[in-house]
Amino acid sequence: MAVSTTSSISLSANDRLIAGIVALVIGAFLVFGAGLANSAVLHDTAHDTRHSYGFPCH
Repeated sequence: MAVSTTSSISLSANDRLIAGIVALVIGAFLVFGAGLANSAVLHDTAHDTRHSYGFPCH
């Protein structure tokens, strides 16, 4: 029988705010940096990745 243990770390409001801002920056880069890139290779890679995850983009 497998035993599973979990632990949680309590984060302060400041830590959660920083984590949220970092997530927004990374997400914005993925959407605008890769999705709207002028480089055909970068755009095609992001486009194919979106399709592989089942995300409709057209």
